Amino acid sequence: MTDLRHGTDLTALEGELREAVRGDVGFGVTARALVTMDASNYRRVPHGVVAPRDADDVAAVLEVCRERGVPVVARGGGTSIAGQATGTGVVLDFTRYMNRLVSLDPGARTAVVQPGLVLDRLQEAAAPHGLRFGPDPSTHSRCTLGGMIGNNSCGSHSVAWGTTADSVRELDVITARGRRLRLGQDWAGAPDGLRELVDGDLARLRTGFPELPRCISGYALDALLPERGADVARSFCGSEGTLGVLTEAVVRLVEAPRARALAVLAYTDESAAAEAAAGLLPFGPLTVEGMAADLVPSAVALPRGGAWLFVETGGESAEEARARAEAIVRAADVVDALVVTDPAGQRALWRIREDASGTATRMPDGSEAWPGWEDCAVPPARLGAYLRDFRGLLTAHGLRGTPYGHFGDGCIHVRIDFDLLTEPGVARFRRFSEELAELVVAHGGSLSGEHGDGQARAELLPRMYGPEMVGLFERVKGVWDPDDLLNPGMLVRPAPLDAGLRFSVLPREPVDVAFGYPADGGDFSAAVRRCVGVAKCRTTSVSGSAVMCPSFRATGEEEHSTRGRARLLHEMLAGEVVTDGWRSTEVRDALDLCLSCKGCRSDCPVEVDMATYKAEFLHHHYAGRRRPAAHYAMGRLPQWLRAVSRTRTAALVNLLARIPPFAWTAKRLGGIAPERKIPRVATRTFSSWWERRRGAGEVPRGDLVVLWPDTFTEHLSPSVGQAAVRVLEAAGLRVALPPTLRLVKPPVGDGRTVALDPLSLLRGRGRVCCGLTYVSTGQLDQARAVMRRTLDLMEPVLETGAPVVVLEPSCAAALRTDVPELLHDDPRAARLAAKVLTFAQTLERHAPHWTPPRVDRPVAGQTHCHQHAVLGDAADRRLRGSAHLTGDLSGGCCGLAGNFGFEKGHYEVSAACAEDQLLPSVRDAPDGTVILADGYSCRTQLEQLAGVRGRHLAEVLADALDAERPGA
Repeated sequence: MTDLRHGTDLTALEGELREAVRGDVGFGVTARALVTMDASNYRRVPHGVVAPRDADDVAAVLEVCRERGVPVVARGGGTSIAGQATGTGVVLDFTRYMNRLVSLDPGARTAVVQPGLVLDRLQEAAAPHGLRFGPDPSTHSRCTLGGMIGNNSCGSHSVAWGTTADSVRELDVITARGRRLRLGQDWAGAPDGLRELVDGDLARLRTGFPELPRCISGYALDALLPERGADVARSFCGSEGTLGVLTEAVVRLVEAPRARALAVLAYTDESAAAEAAAGLLPFGPLTVEGMAADLVPSAVALPRGGAWLFVETGGESAEEARARAEAIVRAADVVDALVVTDPAGQRALWRIREDASGTATRMPDGSEAWPGWEDCAVPPARLGAYLRDFRGLLTAHGLRGTPYGHFGDGCIHVRIDFDLLTEPGVARFRRFSEELAELVVAHGGSLSGEHGDGQARAELLPRMYGPEMVGLFERVKGVWDPDDLLNPGMLVRPAPLDAGLRFSVLPREPVDVAFGYPADGGDFSAAVRRCVGVAKCRTTSVSGSAVMCPSFRATGEEEHSTRGRARLLHEMLAGEVVTDGWRSTEVRDALDLCLSCKGCRSDCPVEVDMATYKAEFLHHHYAGRRRPAAHYAMGRLPQWLRAVSRTRTAALVNLLARIPPFAWTAKRLGGIAPERKIPRVATRTFSSWWERRRGAGEVPRGDLVVLWPDTFTEHLSPSVGQAAVRVLEAAGLRVALPPTLRLVKPPVGDGRTVALDPLSLLRGRGRVCCGLTYVSTGQLDQARAVMRRTLDLMEPVLETGAPVVVLEPSCAAALRTDVPELLHDDPRAARLAAKVLTFAQTLERHAPHWTPPRVDRPVAGQTHCHQHAVLGDAADRRLRGSAHLTGDLSGGCCGLAGNFGFEKGHYEVSAACAEDQLLPSVRDAPDGTVILADGYSCRTQLEQLAGVRGRHLAEVLADALDAERPGA
């Protein structure tokens, strides 16, 4: 195998690397496709990827690549936004093995870290000692210390604790020619010739750098001035992997305040906020962050205004932190203000700010916006004037963008709606970039104030520094890396800023797909482009009710993250690395461990919906071909269960499932994991119970509600449906079922004639079904047929004001999203989706004056992943509170996820997902705790892995109602 672009014998290169290193060497399609992009606009296809185990492996890779003239690129979390974490040679992935916290010395306030260590892991280790690492980029949950050092990252607390360079003591580095250096002050570790270069140009270095708190562009050669300690380690920061490869770092920690308060200051617009930011610095705040209204969800309650400053203060006590925040509010000239002292409230607001790098990629009208001019910085006192000029430049070019970011440091983030798909659009991108560079320099600023120059800005460095300083940068690069092997095309002798754009390889015509992709104009390529690489899906722990991405947390593998799967789909559409399109086994294998939990639909800042993409892919991948056995067994579960019901063989099926030889045979034929027990089928369905019951008792006069008999409630847990009927009727609601919709009994007793509800006249043999199991296995033709039949049966319901109450969260989510997105040509689908309510939403909206029975018990368990992602759980939390069910449910995914956890080969990952959040929350629950699990999968997982019976909220309330009855 030869790379025709570079004449490199890749087979020989791969073989030499496998012999030379103990770490992992990947030259396959998947390994390469996963690192073609970072979080920037750029794409470069590497020869291969090496995950080194230690510094010796790094040295070995450099030696092999040096002999063959192959470039080497160091990569951490891959969240760089200027293109510097992509490369055409060998990519070093430090996240797999070289990710340790080597040591932490609380007395000296230092830590020794490897380059692949995620920042949050360092923060967690330092927190018990009252310490923390000062810089905290918004990607702190997945960015690595090596990447932070390479880009000289900053974060929102830089007004208090500076940049990463301010927190670096010593660095262990290996040069491209294999020299191992220990960088520090007083020229420690400087390669031969560096001091001579600096001493020969001291005047230029003293005058050629702007005076800014955030000057990240170019090489930090001013750190080598004698009056600044000739700090070689500091000068290495921000070099973007072009000078040497970092293998270990000694970093400084700072004392964390015991308490914090957050002052939210409201202004008329972002220019007014920017004008005010510099005036707040004398108060010693920890942050001065700015955001405009376009980036704040409408549901978030903030002080009235068009833009806000988030000003955090610290103190030894909550009172002291609050007093400092209130002093800032009194001193600020604001439209309105709010001081938040509740830690949960502060975290909620900070999440909005941290997600902005993703949410800003969509304009209010849904159109796409991109990085490229993400973090220019100007002197803080000039920020307001700069923003006005910046807005004018946007208008002149017909562009839009919403600035936000580190107003206290004069550093602005913005995503702009560049058209990077057409030649005229790319040409405008270049013209705008050139003019904006001139504008930044005119305001005394830096082209990069945080994330580095990379390919996005390095071409324009002569406009900031002049040709002589850029020439000095090139000579410094030559001292460190004379063979130009380390990340070539970055910082010096850069690639053009409009070359290698990642969108250029995508199809120009829409791809023929099944789903409608309404948020992306029906364009599957646009849906895949949603993933901009900020990698929130690579977070190794979740907080609150968050879900994304359970399979990544279980395996730690990039290909099992939402971003990794999106990258493979991107390369599938591009056709260069993944060459067999929808038939790709690499894409299939990456999607195989996607649980279709839909967590990314809500937790991803740009709402990537990998569950839908997976269903789409499986639909095409297996078109005209034999499917896995599990698709026939579990994908068509509604058909099998209806057959059992019609033949009245549930008791026989249950008996055979308990006899080992029969169970083993059934699982083998059905593609079911041998570790799993086959669930018990109800001997009497929910609908049959309903038919026998409907002639008895009086019917309330309240609102009519249609209770959806989903497959799981109907055939596997009818007790949930029975409980829901009892509660809904106790709340004064009239319950009906499709497709035979009739009242339990006409209202009687007052002598008046009461017209029957038109729903009571409907008869029908078919069964409604949301199509969930067909969708999750990619059987979309069958899904559409099932959904259309359902819409036919539900037409009388659509003509009424009755809501559709769905007890199973996954089925409710399918009705809300999958049905209208798959039947995008049928207006009835959207009408049905609009009627769907959860059990708690129904009680809240249609029985608002009803008071649930008082349970007075704590709860544990997990919010269903589909409920979190699609339906929301606010009504459930309020209902639990009214019933005096105390405590919160955990986040994450149970790991069973419908058919996923039952499929052969998925058991270990399924169990690991359950151990992430669900099982620990249940094990730690005190005696008497109610274990809530509204989803059938969640209840089954609890039963099979923990021997615990989870209960639907309807069951808990129904039991409480029974207990309140006289004589109970």
